[in-house]
Amino acid sequence: MLEVKNLNVWHGTMQILWGVDLSVGDGELVTLIGPNGAGKTTVVETLIGLNRKSEGSITFRGEKILGWPPHRIYHAGLALVPERREIFPKMTVEENLQLGALGREDNGQTLAHVHALFPILAERKHQLAGTMSGGEQQMLAIGRALMSRPHLLILDEPSSGLSPALVTQVFTTLERLGREGMTILLLEQNVRHALELCNRGYVLENGRIVTSGSSRDLIKDEHIEKAYLGI
Repeated sequence: MLEVKNLNVWHGTMQILWGVDLSVGDGELVTLIGPNGAGKTTVVETLIGLNRKSEGSITFRGEKILGWPPHRIYHAGLALVPERREIFPKMTVEENLQLGALGREDNGQTLAHVHALFPILAERKHQLAGTMSGGEQQMLAIGRALMSRPHLLILDEPSSGLSPALVTQVFTTLERLGREGMTILLLEQNVRHALELCNRGYVLENGRIVTSGSSRDLIKDEHIEKAYLGI
């Protein structure tokens, strides 16, 4: 589904990523973990076409997409749930969801699926999105991304700022999407939740992939235990 090879990215004159390699197979749930400032969001921004000063290779569903504009990448089937959600606060819940389907023909099945995942979005469809709680806005952000019927769903820190109960709800939803066959790339600071959910993982530190492997192996890795799991 996605293959990144030797990705180098600069912000101005400062290099942020060095030789990043990662892949996500069709139907896989893969996590990219690492501390704040490691470059995880830069990876995402480059995948969706927001970073122009980059070199290397990004292949998505057999197409070389590095250098494509964001709208073309979106139409190719790559959707992002951004870290700050980026909902439109003065638009209703339903209007936000319909924006996610922009350029897509939908017979109502996708909207029904989103409502089944997050019933509160159906209950509050006429409510202004900006008046919802943080957890509800996160559900809306995920639902909006799903409205585009993506081949690959990328989530950037979906548990950020949420209560433990809402974090559990979000990860339960992602687990359900995985069972339904959705391909997911998850960037997450909640390392234990991420590794328990996903099949494989990569660890990004200081702009470089320092280790990767199955989630089962990573969760027992001594460095990860000490640095991320507090063991």
